[in-house]
Amino acid sequence: MPRRITAARGPELRCKGWRQETILRLLENNLENAAIPEELVIYGGNMKAARNWEAFDAIVRALKNLETDETLVVQSGKPVGVFRTSEDAPLVIIVNGVATGSTEAETQELFAKELLMVDGMTAGAWQYIGSQGIIQGTYESFMQAARQSLGGSLRGRTILTTGAGGMGGAQPLAGKLAGASILVVDAEPSHLRRRIDEGYLDRMTDDIGAGVDEWLAAAAEQRAASFGIAANITEVLRELAARGVVPDVVTDQTSTDPLAGYLPEGLDGAGAKELLRTDPDELRRRSTATLAEHVRGLLDLQREGAVVFEYGNDLRKQALEAGVEDAFEIGGFIDMFIRPLFCQGVGPFRIIAIQGDPDTIHAIDAMLLREFAEVPRVVDWLGRAKEIAFTGLPARVCWLGHTERTRAALAVNDMIARGEITGPVAFSRDHLDAGSVTARYRETENMLDGSDCVGDWPLLNAILNGIAGADLTSVIGWGLKGLNSGPTTIADGTPEAARRLKRVMDADTGLGVIRQADAGYPTAITTRESFGLGLPN
Repeated sequence: MPRRITAARGPELRCKGWRQETILRLLENNLENAAIPEELVIYGGNMKAARNWEAFDAIVRALKNLETDETLVVQSGKPVGVFRTSEDAPLVIIVNGVATGSTEAETQELFAKELLMVDGMTAGAWQYIGSQGIIQGTYESFMQAARQSLGGSLRGRTILTTGAGGMGGAQPLAGKLAGASILVVDAEPSHLRRRIDEGYLDRMTDDIGAGVDEWLAAAAEQRAASFGIAANITEVLRELAARGVVPDVVTDQTSTDPLAGYLPEGLDGAGAKELLRTDPDELRRRSTATLAEHVRGLLDLQREGAVVFEYGNDLRKQALEAGVEDAFEIGGFIDMFIRPLFCQGVGPFRIIAIQGDPDTIHAIDAMLLREFAEVPRVVDWLGRAKEIAFTGLPARVCWLGHTERTRAALAVNDMIARGEITGPVAFSRDHLDAGSVTARYRETENMLDGSDCVGDWPLLNAILNGIAGADLTSVIGWGLKGLNSGPTTIADGTPEAARRLKRVMDADTGLGVIRQADAGYPTAITTRESFGLGLPN
């Protein structure tokens, strides 16, 4: 019988302290929110929380026995040792999926042999909180598209996108919160059903014509709504072309791996899995052909006036390799919309209530509204975020910048100390970040100084956060495609936690500002100077 893991709730400890228990619950929460939990796959078709179930069980045993002055070392999803370090050292350090000096074929063989683990970003760092973790980033991207090209509003506008699995599951609700009528196409019906169950999607159908009619009708009525069609995107693009319909905004959040997530026309997930078993070369051929048609359709819509962008899933690169020579005429969402926020150290800050009490998050929301009443970005978002259903442990994502995260984390620690909320509370972030990612077609696309492929910054980020006192620090590789890092730091109401929180929050965001300033962005240079970051005069 498949194993299903859910995060523990309540005050009972299984570990030797709340810091260790927090990390264990975050690992469990990863799997509670997972796309294929019985295979330890969190999202993306193959991105895992642990190398295999034997490794998962060993991680759990190690966390339960870990002392506060010890550090658990995890290599590609497998625990390899526990070392005596110090009370301020990370409890866990993780490095996943980093390949050097190998070809793409050799790297894939390492994954197949389980010597490396496919991770992605937050999956193998035990920081995934479900679709709620990426929803504000998707919302901000939609709103930036509106501000730049659509008069500042998505009311009465249409969004077309693909992919409701994993992090793509945030799209229908993000589009609705932005005021649009959004249509999400997914060839795997279970992805859409899950988003309906979680409150992220209003309705779904497998009738392409009827689904398109409802989507367009909502826009005509200037009604914010979300619709799903269980079909392949190529089928829907042909329907739109036949009708002469050009959406206002078009993007995509499917997995683009031809063998692990991107579904060819005519197959759902089960069909693709069976073809992978019997004829992987045929699956690759069919998936690649569908993806090429998909991207050609997006290019056609862009030429007709749609705002089209890739949401960081490698779609353009895969299409280029499939023969779509103009794939990179489509822009990427970081370069088009998000980098100005990065230049201020602003990015997705995650807050997780470890004992599972929703009132903890509601009280933190109220505190953030008081603390940042002068920041429209925060006030606007938290006013909308109350519509987001929790998945797994109650959590909130809020985009905060340099010094803002420090203020927020210290305020939460004080609330725990005063008994106003139930602790502990964990802080992490998406690896969509100003200074901790090297990804030439995502976070570091078209850097001003040409430093798109410089991999030093994620390593510096992980080392700096570990030294500063993060409870967990990680380095995540995507084979040969990119590198990223991310910390988890825990508030438990103690003065020791307050000191760790201040050091980590200042270091993590400060290095992000420095990275953008080093590339020459004027806003980042101004931000660096205003906070006295960088080298002393």
